[in-house]
Amino acid sequence: MKTKLTAIAALLLTVSACDVNKTQSGDLPDVDVDVSADAGELPEYEVNWADIDVGTTTETVSVPKVVIVTEEEEVEVPFIDINMPGDKYDDRQKVRKTIVVEAEVEERVYDLDIERVMAKGERLIVISSLTPSDKMLGDERVRVSDRLVLNAPDLDVRHFIIGDKPTGDWNNQYVFVGAESELSTYTDGSVEIYKR
Repeated sequence: MKTKLTAIAALLLTVSACDVNKTQSGDLPDVDVDVSADAGELPEYEVNWADIDVGTTTETVSVPKVVIVTEEEEVEVPFIDINMPGDKYDDRQKVRKTIVVEAEVEERVYDLDIERVMAKGERLIVISSLTPSDKMLGDERVRVSDRLVLNAPDLDVRHFIIGDKPTGDWNNQYVFVGAESELSTYTDGSVEIYKR
């Protein structure tokens, strides 16, 4: 038995240690075929990601008032309830969490809005926009934010902000892009579950 194992190990070592080089190119044979057939029909698929309920809920949040002063205020924020298909998830696995996007800005006031939420597999893609206004801040730095409440299984969340990236380390936690078309790698094949 020991001799057989040694022989097999030696054979595997010899095969894995060899170097194969192509010495001549090959050609497939030429085939001339005359075929007639009825036109086929491509299959149709219906893709169901999840059952989504979108509404609003009341949350207490810090809202910037005059430049850097904030006050807590009750506001209506979007509420998304996701019921995943299949047996993998059930209502006991749902977690209620607030998805927040923030940016630290200076010189002028900006509007930051969550525009869309896309779902792809077990990932949520949050697409926000950062738009400058005409109102000036002066020398102050403030944080602007937007949020929505999600009731769903614990899903991976990726944030993207459309707009120019403001200076400062705070803004390094997000990916800034010039246009939503730059996100096609992430959004192709996704399902839109929220739109502002």
